[in-house]
Amino acid sequence: MKYCTATVPGGARRSARALWCALALGVLLAGCATPVPKVFSFDSSSNSEGAAPRTPIVWPAPPEPARYAWTGQLLGEANFKAVEEKKVSAMDVLRWLVGLFSGDARPLQVQRPQSGVVDAAGRIYVTDMGNAAVYVFDRVDGVLEVWDKAEGLANFRSPVGIAFGPNGDLLVADSQLGFVARLDTGGNPRGSIGKGVLTRPTGLAYDPLGKRIYVSDTAAHDIKVFDDDGRLLKTIGRRGEEKGEFNFPTHLAFALGELYVTDTMNSRIQVLSDEGAVVKMSFGALGTSVGNLVRPKGVAVDGEGHIYVVESYNDHLLVFNRSGELLLAIGGNGPEPGKFDLPAGVWVDRDNRVFVADMLNARVAVFQFLGAEK
Repeated sequence: MKYCTATVPGGARRSARALWCALALGVLLAGCATPVPKVFSFDSSSNSEGAAPRTPIVWPAPPEPARYAWTGQLLGEANFKAVEEKKVSAMDVLRWLVGLFSGDARPLQVQRPQSGVVDAAGRIYVTDMGNAAVYVFDRVDGVLEVWDKAEGLANFRSPVGIAFGPNGDLLVADSQLGFVARLDTGGNPRGSIGKGVLTRPTGLAYDPLGKRIYVSDTAAHDIKVFDDDGRLLKTIGRRGEEKGEFNFPTHLAFALGELYVTDTMNSRIQVLSDEGAVVKMSFGALGTSVGNLVRPKGVAVDGEGHIYVVESYNDHLLVFNRSGELLLAIGGNGPEPGKFDLPAGVWVDRDNRVFVADMLNARVAVFQFLGAEK
């Protein structure tokens, strides 16, 4: 369903609700208004502490050459600004009426973001555990969509992992429902994967060449592999601390022909061959220094081969090279730009923007990779 910000008269008394309901009914009977054109922006001023600063913030700090810059944040409706005088549509009135009777007419905003992906057109899809839905920041049409249906009439309960799958489908792992939902490009459910097989699915990754769907089954301590039709092909790993074994694996990424697995309770990242038979690399260790992995969560790889890991316990985004050597740490606890509060997932787009699901700050922080030193 598409939502647009609109200005609706406020301060109505409870005794006047019947009148407003009648007016709303008239609007509904008259038909839906044309959606108000909107302009999307990463920079939002609706959260003063997290808004994009006037002076650019970069990492590392001067005098070192800047490698990353704060771009802004994704919040929700606040990222869409009208370009002409606002008009009230039927959907706006319905939303206002719900708020009038419930005492809550706040704009749509992410609450507990988990993971995300960006399509070729620049639309950003974010799983939100707090709202039990997928938020779609449609930069093309200038609207915010909220998809809450997982299968049939069943709503999402705890969506975590998300990935583009076969035939343009969007795959969403719901840890409480215990399956991976298939959604079409309009957010309509198209069935499920792993029902009765998966215990607590969290991370997702897709290999388009090998036509393999990888799902981290956190409670089972393994990675389950499905084909495009959703048939289980094999299971990778078991509980343990040796190579190829896992202890509560969570987030996944597939890049450069390799599967990246966040082995969360083993405090490491394991990099597997595309078939999952060989551990090509493992890095990370428990410790108290910046760069150690205490409770790693999100993992992603950009077009330059940098590996991004979210260290949720210490509120950091860590940048490693392809050999697993630490290059840079961004973070610390707080609401300011470049700081986090229990971050979860991380993902990148084709322009090497880096997105971090900053869970308890109720936002997605956005950074721009500026390039490596020449």
